[in-house]
Amino acid sequence: SNVKCFKYLGSLLTDDGRCTCEIKSRIAMAKAAFSKKKNLFTSKLDLNLRKKLVKCYIWSIALYGAETWTLRAVDQKHLESFEMWCWRRMEKISWTDYVRNEEVLIRVSEQRNILHEIRKRKANWIGHVLRRNCLLKEAIEGKIDGRIEVTRRRGRRRKKMLDDLGDRRGYCHLKEKALDRIKWRNCFERDCGPVVLTDY
Repeated sequence: SNVKCFKYLGSLLTDDGRCTCEIKSRIAMAKAAFSKKKNLFTSKLDLNLRKKLVKCYIWSIALYGAETWTLRAVDQKHLESFEMWCWRRMEKISWTDYVRNEEVLIRVSEQRNILHEIRKRKANWIGHVLRRNCLLKEAIEGKIDGRIEVTRRRGRRRKKMLDDLGDRRGYCHLKEKALDRIKWRNCFERDCGPVVLTDY
């Protein structure tokens, strides 16, 4: 019988190939870790130091394996909500205080950054893969021989992992760009533009 969901190397894999369950699981683990060290994150330590601790200790738990995620709009909203949850908890701002997200970001001197962090991690990883001749590269580029019955799915085309880094000129141009490590990294810096919310 088919298994709908199983855990492999710390990641939650589902039969539909989507990342929503994995992301929710990671966020829950990160929130639990935050609660364990709450006294440290909400202490009177310097704000910049506390932010670094949150990004190092909490975000690393939440973003484990993020390089392979294919994010839908709903997943991106979950991640952005988690990001704001961290800053609100760190500054002891209750939801009953009716403080807007923009005000919270001003108080902690931050921008919405978690989606850009994921995109940068994904770019670093996929750039490394594209520069090498390895089995993983063959799996990304390979095609399965044989006759496959194609049925048209309803709705828009399903989003793929590389679409987040997509170049309108196609995969070959993306691969060519990855060969120059410096230029490749510069393409995905903070000022490369907003992450577009898309769904599939």
